[in-house]
Amino acid sequence: MPDRARLSARPCDAPPLAHEAAVGLHRLDLDAATRPMALHVPVGWCADTPAPLAVMLHGAGGSAAQGGSLLEPFASHRGLLVLAPVSQGSTWDALRGDWGPDVAAIDAALAWLFARYRVDAAHLAVGGFSDGASYALGLALANAELFPRALALSPGFVPRAPGQTPNVAVFIAHGTGDAVLPIGPCSRRIVPGLRGVGVDVTYLEFNGGHEVPPEVASDAVTWVLK
Repeated sequence: MPDRARLSARPCDAPPLAHEAAVGLHRLDLDAATRPMALHVPVGWCADTPAPLAVMLHGAGGSAAQGGSLLEPFASHRGLLVLAPVSQGSTWDALRGDWGPDVAAIDAALAWLFARYRVDAAHLAVGGFSDGASYALGLALANAELFPRALALSPGFVPRAPGQTPNVAVFIAHGTGDAVLPIGPCSRRIVPGLRGVGVDVTYLEFNGGHEVPPEVASDAVTWVLK
């Protein structure tokens, strides 16, 4: 269905369950049917101050630990909350056929987080690596009113999503030697396609393979926070 990629959770100015949280990694067990997720609370986090947030999605066969580590240590040291969901199957649902259970799980995780943490809505990003990057692009385009920014680190393609809009800024980085998702048929096609429909794309090519080098992670965090 066209609206299956849509998320309903939204940040609120006064989270009803707001509390001080310890800095570091927290495991999130939302319910028995959803695989455990992770939340990284950054150094210097304060319950009274809205924090920027990145929802980071792992690659195929990955884990919350992989997704949560993509922007480290830069996210933790620069005040960026990181939520790391987990796909309910071997990879994200839209890449296996259609939007569905992963959208619901991400929506539930965001609702849980927004009820407890003040989030800076102007600096709310969804991103990921490899399959997670592809999924993040589709999710951002379908939910631009929630995610003004998207990070795609070595994406393969943009999954079809409803309500695609140029009202989202995108950061894409890809290694010129990527043998898993070669840059030619992937990012070098994705970038002009997005720009052609009016999306604001920041594009970085680096010498490397299917990876996220530290300097790319640092640049991505800088871009989210600017």
